[in-house]
Amino acid sequence: MSTTEDSPKRERLTAERVLAGALALADEIGIDDLTIRRLADALDVKPMTIYHHVANKEAIIDGMVDLVFAEIELPDPGLDWRTAIRHRCASARGVLAGHRWAAPYMESRTNPGPATLTHHDAVLGCLRRALSIEMTAHAYALLDAYVYGFALQEATLPATGGEEMAELAGAMAEQFPADCYPHLAEFTAEHVLQPGYDFTSEFDFGLDLLLDGLERAAAHA
Repeated sequence: MSTTEDSPKRERLTAERVLAGALALADEIGIDDLTIRRLADALDVKPMTIYHHVANKEAIIDGMVDLVFAEIELPDPGLDWRTAIRHRCASARGVLAGHRWAAPYMESRTNPGPATLTHHDAVLGCLRRALSIEMTAHAYALLDAYVYGFALQEATLPATGGEEMAELAGAMAEQFPADCYPHLAEFTAEHVLQPGYDFTSEFDFGLDLLLDGLERAAAHA
């Protein structure tokens, strides 16, 4: 009696698999190049099959954003509000560094998913433990503008530190005469080109400035 090897079973397609595949593909190629056809190829299915699980590309993006929010650390209710929010902001920046396409989409969706809603509710709850409703609104707007803005800048910089940054800064510095642009020349030579420079370290400095300012404002509110 002859035997044949069993053919490998294809993993069943689900909405969760579609969204996870879309997230991975966007991380690889960017969201602008994410199409249903390319997603179908990555999942080894026919394009029309995807529509059985997710309505359209906009719904896919909604789901992808919700997956990104699910990765961000929620504020710890056992910590004081400043420490909890600081950890949350640092987590958000780290998550967005892994999903470089995501920052412009985090607050632009009109169909937020459960992780998105849970995240916002937890952050608001943490801020309200110490701040008035008005100060909470100020704090949330400022903090997210800073986190998303930094993440966007970090994602679009050609380099942020190390030898790559030193080479880039050095090559750029050669293109402008120091006598015409003395402050650029000084900043490049005496700061950017110094050992250990890393643009990403600016995040902590700026975040602490914001939190210091919010604490002072709340104390005088």
